[in-house]
Amino acid sequence: MGEPCADSIRVMHPLFQMGQGGSIPTSALQLRIRKIDVKRAQELNRAWHSRLPEYETGFCLNATVCYVAEHDGLFYAVAIWSNPTARLLPQDTWLELKRMAIAEDAPKNTASRMLAIMARLIKRERPSIERLISYQDVETHRGTIYRAAGWQPVSGHKGGSWCRPNSKNYSGTPRLRPDLNDATGAKVRWERAI
Repeated sequence: MGEPCADSIRVMHPLFQMGQGGSIPTSALQLRIRKIDVKRAQELNRAWHSRLPEYETGFCLNATVCYVAEHDGLFYAVAIWSNPTARLLPQDTWLELKRMAIAEDAPKNTASRMLAIMARLIKRERPSIERLISYQDVETHRGTIYRAAGWQPVSGHKGGSWCRPNSKNYSGTPRLRPDLNDATGAKVRWERAI
């Protein structure tokens, strides 16, 4: 059996019609943000993410929590969170938004609304988390979604490969990671205290 098509993975309960007969949301305020399992989040990311559809190898396997935006039985956006990739950042009290992907037919402001609601959910469900971070790919967008959700830009990086053959990890082996999981271009790190 082949890969599921994008439409079939969007359906929350394919055997049952939900709500008001499949209406299309006209506002991000109509979306419900809730947790979703990692496997489904990866499938949605693969269907919608413009630059980094793969999320299945290396550090990306360490997803801590995933959220979805849904309305009337259909998914419109997905977000995958993990501990920070940068090993020198606090691993127990910070979370990094590793992927956020939005369907083409999602209502305007879906991303910023989802960011704001996820921050509140994480604060309530994981009180040990003090700070959220995310890296904006400057080739793809301007960071408007973060600013609208109350995040602050704190640093920039010129980019480069994540593969570090001359650097050793904790077990003494070279840090080799395929770049297909992470953007290698310039980035801006955004943060939000919660």
